[in-house]
Amino acid sequence: MQSTLKFLSTLKKNNNREWFEANKEKYLASKAETEVLLDKLIAGLVKFDKRISKDLTGKDYIFRIYKDVRFSKDKTPYKTNMCASINPGGRKTVIAGYYIHIEPNNCFLAGGLYGPEPDLLKAVRQEIDYNGAKFVKILKSKPFSNYYKGLDDWDVLKTVPKGFDKDNKYLEFLKHKHFIVSTKIKDKDLENPAKLLGAFKAMYPFLEYLRHATEK
Repeated sequence: MQSTLKFLSTLKKNNNREWFEANKEKYLASKAETEVLLDKLIAGLVKFDKRISKDLTGKDYIFRIYKDVRFSKDKTPYKTNMCASINPGGRKTVIAGYYIHIEPNNCFLAGGLYGPEPDLLKAVRQEIDYNGAKFVKILKSKPFSNYYKGLDDWDVLKTVPKGFDKDNKYLEFLKHKHFIVSTKIKDKDLENPAKLLGAFKAMYPFLEYLRHATEK
């Protein structure tokens, strides 16, 4: 993945259409290299997560590099990362799944539910309210806790969510708007799919909890 990281690093310094078009072949090569890594991850994921399709490939999960700048102050046209969401049914589904972010010196793995619709958010909160003990057990379990230090807390309610009591023993989780866990990885870890799969496998019980909650 060194050529991909090098391309992304150079793109960050030359984030304009003229440079990108002149280096389109390097982009396509980097995209292809990333898709090869994704194919290896998918081959490993299907061994323990039967919800992941064997019929989809890295091309079905990778995100576009082109940015939507209509509502952004940053008008640079391209993302400076390669990323993919490996979910049951494809990257656009709202089922809890796996995420990989490839960016020089800022690579990470993540997974869960990002920005769920109100009905799905309510379903997860209700599941935690009814069966929070299992949720806590997953967060504290090994090997999960070796990789993930609880839910990411960058977007949390300041008040008690509607329909729940302020004394609810699981209130710290109920306040979350997203149910995401993540772990940093080193650039060199991209050369070791087995290591990445270890982190994803540890995440699997967490994802299954969320899937069960949103399937009801």
